[in-house]
Amino acid sequence: MECTRNSFAIVILNGLLLLGFASMASAENEQEMSIEERIKALERVSEEFVAHEEEEQHLKEQREREADAASSGYSGSGSLIYARPGYSRSRAVIGGYIDLEYTNLAGPTNAIRNSNSTFDQHRFVPFIYADVTERTRVAAELEIEHGGDDIDIEFAVIDHAFAEWFNLRAGVVLLPVGKFNLIHDSPINDLTARPEVNLRVIPGVLREPGIGFYGTVFPTKLSKLDYEFYVTTGMNGFSEDDTSRITNAAGLRDSRWNKTDIGSNFDNNNGKALSGRVAFSPILGLELGVSGYRATIDPASDRSLTISALDWTLQRGPWELLGELAYTNIEDNNRDLAGQFTGNPERMSGYYVQANYHFMPQAVKRMAPRYFRDDATFTGVLRIDDVNTNLDASGGAGDIFRITPGLNFRPTEDTVFKFEYQFNFEPNRIASREMNNNGVLLSIATYF
Repeated sequence: MECTRNSFAIVILNGLLLLGFASMASAENEQEMSIEERIKALERVSEEFVAHEEEEQHLKEQREREADAASSGYSGSGSLIYARPGYSRSRAVIGGYIDLEYTNLAGPTNAIRNSNSTFDQHRFVPFIYADVTERTRVAAELEIEHGGDDIDIEFAVIDHAFAEWFNLRAGVVLLPVGKFNLIHDSPINDLTARPEVNLRVIPGVLREPGIGFYGTVFPTKLSKLDYEFYVTTGMNGFSEDDTSRITNAAGLRDSRWNKTDIGSNFDNNNGKALSGRVAFSPILGLELGVSGYRATIDPASDRSLTISALDWTLQRGPWELLGELAYTNIEDNNRDLAGQFTGNPERMSGYYVQANYHFMPQAVKRMAPRYFRDDATFTGVLRIDDVNTNLDASGGAGDIFRITPGLNFRPTEDTVFKFEYQFNFEPNRIASREMNNNGVLLSIATYF
């Protein structure tokens, strides 16, 4: 179209030139042009017209080559990796969070911590979200821990919405066993260390491949009910040498699905796990949740594992009270697969209770109003953790009681600077007395 417009303009210019020549001939007869001079002038115009057309065609071909290069990058079959909808029309969003921790504890501790003072790039977690259609979405999270020492898929799901009260989900799913497993991101939480009950009695960041559904219903104008239910691969409770992965020291932590011995994160038996959570909010600011998990964990699918959990959240003004209680039963876990007694736990339980108070002193805000803006806040925190990974033999490596006061500052809701001090009361099995492994934890975390 552009070439046509330019050609038309040149033709008009040619006509005007001829008219100009005629006008000049009639006005100035003494300088009348010869026929040869007119022919030469027309030839020059014609040559310019042809040259212009050739240049336009060259530019057009160059633009087409550049467009082809941008769309594929390679020729032949090498360009097929770009022949995908997400490349030609971008619709994915990338975000995530990052944290840095400093830990200085007094001595060796049962709480799965390094006894040396140390900095740790604990988590760098990219998120990927994409709306495929109005009803189909994809969400994924890649967790890179300890500076790259541990890389894993935290979740990767396909969601398809039928209605607000019913949605399908498939992939590597964060299981709704307790509430903390669903909201464990560092920038969300007001303390650096995660609750011990959510590391041992409910294994930390519990996720498994499977399928299920979730939704929300509103029984009344003020109340809300959320639910999630899934069928997934299930935990792997035994190693290749037939010994249990569930121990006093680690609790359920080493029995998670991705710890299997048989490779490629496959299931170690034909049994599947069932999990679910129902959360009821009768009024704004109050939520009560009940959840559970059941699976068989041995190769023959004879030994069952059951987790039961309660969680609660109460918000009133600047105050928050939240917590979680969990109980786990592992059938015949005190014996290996050959029937020999091992002393491993069959029952474990734990809880945490946490109180938060959000505040912003007006004197501080007046000192630096550009920095301490309306969304900035301080939070005072007090949490109590109590875990016993063997209710039949208390005083073991997983018997932990902790009190943690803390203070954090958020310049915005997405970024937090945390300070806390742990009072750890743990049994010392060697000296037969309690040891106080107290220590300081500092951290910075932010979404991006």
